[in-house]
Amino acid sequence: MEEINTQKHWETIYATKSPNEVSWTQEKPTTSLKMIADLQLPKTAKIIDVGAGESRLVDDLLKAGYENITVLDISATALEKVKIRLGDLASKVTFIVADITQFKPAEVYDLWHDRAVFHFLTTPSAIQAYTSLAAKAVSNTLIMGTFSTHGPLKCSGLTISQYDAESLSQVFEHDFKLVNHFTEDHSTPFNTQQNFLFCTLKSIK
Repeated sequence: MEEINTQKHWETIYATKSPNEVSWTQEKPTTSLKMIADLQLPKTAKIIDVGAGESRLVDDLLKAGYENITVLDISATALEKVKIRLGDLASKVTFIVADITQFKPAEVYDLWHDRAVFHFLTTPSAIQAYTSLAAKAVSNTLIMGTFSTHGPLKCSGLTISQYDAESLSQVFEHDFKLVNHFTEDHSTPFNTQQNFLFCTLKSIK
């Protein structure tokens, strides 16, 4: 899909569907929160949640006392919904509307969190753009959540890329080392199961 069509696709999704009408919704992102807590980062750590959509991760990170949070998504509509939900707390968060393969960060992040974005990249050029970006923009840790080899082949009408720990670590091996991985079933709002692979990768720079 061309960039403009990709953006239009996600704008339509977030403009026409509520959280209980999309498969990726989590009432509480427990797995991501635990993975982040296990890193024992200082509350001043620079954290970016890429492809966040309407995720509630930012809400819980603010409650946990993290002070430097960036939320990025290709959909301006999704981010506006998050701002409304957060109310006055939104002023404590940096919001960026961008296609992740086109993103040009102004700073380096201690933690890069991605649940369910990377697997939408299916061409070598898009994957290379993402990995090159991460290599430059992340000083410490990547937390990646993708569909596993036992997960769906499509999501939101789009073809995705499946991964196991070995294949995902190979994609990032020039700049990051895999330090932890596991698979987990995500229960969708439709009472179906999607198998995810979660990985923690550390910068080797």
